[in-house]
Amino acid sequence: MTVAGVGEFGLIDRVTARLSYGESCLLGPGDDAAVVAAPDRRVVASTDVLVEGRHFRRDWSGARDVGHRAAAANLADIAAMGATPTALLVALCMPAELDPAWAEELADGLGAEAARVGASVVGGDMSASPTLTIAVTALGDLAGRPPVVRSGARPGDVVALAGRTGWAAAGYTVLSRGFRTPRLLVEAFRRPEVPYPAGPAAARAGATAMIDVSDGLLADLGHVATASRVTIDLTRDAFEVPRQMRDAAQALGVDPYSWILAGGDDHALAATFPADAPLPEGWRPVGRVTAGAAEVTVDGEGYEGPRGWDHFRRAE
Repeated sequence: MTVAGVGEFGLIDRVTARLSYGESCLLGPGDDAAVVAAPDRRVVASTDVLVEGRHFRRDWSGARDVGHRAAAANLADIAAMGATPTALLVALCMPAELDPAWAEELADGLGAEAARVGASVVGGDMSASPTLTIAVTALGDLAGRPPVVRSGARPGDVVALAGRTGWAAAGYTVLSRGFRTPRLLVEAFRRPEVPYPAGPAAARAGATAMIDVSDGLLADLGHVATASRVTIDLTRDAFEVPRQMRDAAQALGVDPYSWILAGGDDHALAATFPADAPLPEGWRPVGRVTAGAAEVTVDGEGYEGPRGWDHFRRAE
């Protein structure tokens, strides 16, 4: 069976039958557009795209895994603004010979990840394409708070991190070398563990700037440093190297800190807080904001080596 045999509308029926809807979804799939509640009267919106061969490989990840990753990449952006995700819109472009079961399992992963934060997949589109591509748009609610933007960091602020970094990058390296273990690292690449509640918690605690760590901690904090016109200095000792990561790094001949500082896809949240503000639960200090050029340093020194992912310079 193929998606061409099932047909566009037959596949849409099969996919939407697997979805459930949260309270924010007032009208789901079936009309020209969905209707999503916006009690704040503002909507936070973000979009991201996953392309087969660039962001995922079907021999590395199952369809549910890809669904979880696609949803997480977008939901994390909403959380990084200090908002709570409410809905996802998904556009799926796929080869005509694709098994429809793959699209159904993708929907399972998308829906399951969205359900973690009470959000719903409320609509989207499908099209034939020689390259399997998933484009997701996420919507969110600020609950009356101002958004936490990248340009608010100030000298004297504490830099803090919620979630983990380096795990997905380590899993990617393991897979790219032809291995499937350590399973803990491989699963971190397939399905990131995103600290969604940490975003709104940081906003309530007075975070001055925040960002989703999708491309690498150094690279993404570089965006904050540039937007805020400050220097961000990280403390290397603030990052513990877990045993599984240390062992894998030794076996593969990799510096584990290259994963931790420059690896992406974990979708941790990085934020800056006033020095006298207590950090919310789940956040830990990893550095300081100082006056100076827009740059990110480690222990006061420039970092040698790649700083993160660039879609137009490095292929997966």
